Formats: sequence, structure tokens, C-alpha cells
Amino acid sequence: QVQLVESGGGLVQAGGSLRLSCAASGIIFSIYDMGWYRQAPGKQRELVAAITSGGITNYADSAKGRFTISRDNAKNTVYLQMSSVKPEDTAVYYCNAERWVGLRLDHWGQGTQVTVSS
Repeated sequence: QVQLVESGGGLVQAGGSLRLSCAASGIIFSIYDMGWYRQAPGKQRELVAAITSGGITNYADSAKGRFTISRDNAKNTVYLQMSSVKPEDTAVYYCNAERWVGLRLDHWGQGTQVTVSS
């Protein structure tokens, strides 16, 4: 059974920092591309940052220079370090594990709430 469990969300003041973690089980973590998505109320889910199985990273423009995605294959965990957060970063953050084998295989976590106060 595949599980992605996010943690680290909470309430933070604007300008502060937060680190999200996503622990994976039930998959061969090292061969999956991992991503962090977010969904704010009334908005569509959007990609925040992604890291391939080979360690290549990609960021949404809104996250560049402020957020850092990393992974620890030994711990089956992906992280999102959030710095200089803004009220517009308020959303539910979801972890995603993706792999292409002719078709897309992906798994989602349950999400963790991040609220940034001004």
C-alpha cells in the first residue's frame, strides 16, 4: 500500500520560514519523481516545486528564490523548505510521487495546511 504522509504545516508569519516533509512508503522511492503542489481555496491545484529521481529541480515562478525542494532517498523523504513566505502562499500543500512507465503512475498525500499571516 502506497502512503505519502506530509508534515510540517502550520501557521507562520509573513517573512518567516517553514519546512514541509513528505515520508513515502510502499514505493521504490528513489525511482520516483517527487513534487509539491498546493491548492488555495477557490483555486486549482498548482505545482510548486519538483525534483526528479536524478535530483533535477524545477520551481514555479512564485517559488523561485524562496523555496527549496530536496530529497533524502535513504529516508524515503522529500522536503520543501519555504522561506520569506507570503500570505499568498497560504494553501493546502500536497506531496506527489510520479513515474512514467508508458503511462503516468502517481500517488498523492493527504495534504498539510500552511497558513501565512500578514
